[in-house]
Amino acid sequence: MADTKTLSVEELFAIDSLLLPEEREIQQTVRKFAAERIRPAVADWFESGTFPVKELAPEFGKLGLFGMHLEGYGCAGTSATAYGIACLEIEAADSGARSMVSVQGSLAMSAIYKYGSEEQKQQYLPSMATGETIGCFGLTEPDFGSNPGGMRTRARRDGDDWILNGSKMWITNGTVADIAIVWAQTDDKIRGFIVPTDSPGFAANEMHKKLSLRASVTAELSFDDVRLPADALLPGARGLAGPLGCLSEARFGIIFGSMGAARDCLEAAIDYAQTREVFEKPLAGYQLTQAKLADMALELGKGQLLALHLGRLKDRGEITAEQVSVGKLNNTREAIKIARECRTILGANGITLEYPVLRHANNLESVLTYEGTAEVHQLVIGQVLTGSSAFR
Repeated sequence: MADTKTLSVEELFAIDSLLLPEEREIQQTVRKFAAERIRPAVADWFESGTFPVKELAPEFGKLGLFGMHLEGYGCAGTSATAYGIACLEIEAADSGARSMVSVQGSLAMSAIYKYGSEEQKQQYLPSMATGETIGCFGLTEPDFGSNPGGMRTRARRDGDDWILNGSKMWITNGTVADIAIVWAQTDDKIRGFIVPTDSPGFAANEMHKKLSLRASVTAELSFDDVRLPADALLPGARGLAGPLGCLSEARFGIIFGSMGAARDCLEAAIDYAQTREVFEKPLAGYQLTQAKLADMALELGKGQLLALHLGRLKDRGEITAEQVSVGKLNNTREAIKIARECRTILGANGITLEYPVLRHANNLESVLTYEGTAEVHQLVIGQVLTGSSAFR
């Protein structure tokens, strides 16, 4: 039988027809940037466990990627869907790079944007948008991941000041950040604070020996009687709803980003299968291979359509936290399945950094877990379906 024309997953699902002209332009711009500035070196960064945050941050800022769907203060003010598309293209290069953008924009900047005073917004957001000021987000603790409400980090009043004590774990950008958004227990519920990282008593230690998100800076933060002025407090956040509102923003980016990693894996597998000969025939010509590729293309296409649907809901101001959980659970779960299946197509070559699939699979182990584990999102969905909470 004669060979037929080939289609990408985007063409198979006609996804491009669902994008607005501005979204297509952002897609192409970010894809080009990722191809030129991330892809050539990411395997080396992954192998060495490094990521040049300070070097690349101004370039990300120049493209308007930091806080890009926020309005004013030097932010790009794009749609949420456009931001999601940018996350997809960055994570197609590497999840660590997307995590850096997500922590800066969806967590640190969003916290100030949502809950900060006008003075705080004016002071920090413009330089964060350009990448001149780097932020990190301190919520997770060594003993409190899925249950952030149990955090032990505490801030107490001392006159007009606050005294901060405790520690945070798994903090992206922690050792290179200029400011940290830190959440702590107080006598008035959980509150958020803007903590300059040069404050006496603040320490950040980089975490090593990671097997996932290696092209990313991860740190443990500690606070030993860190004295903060009264205006370090984020006035608009009181209780756990504050940090959870920021996490919902980050999860939204993951819904798109994880599909970028999956797309890159599938493209690599298809290209490899077309050129690799097995028993004097291209691997792509075997039914088992085509069945794998077809099934993965279906899940990738469905995941991208789900992401776009949720993006449109968010742009209309209609998205709910439960819907974000649906997207995060489905797309991270399917993305890691796709990455693992693609590895089987590449055989032994799939375990090397010459190809991206196992790097993506390793990264997706973290993406599956952070910003709410798969199990947590299952329970969020289960609760809204049944009306019964199963968290305790």
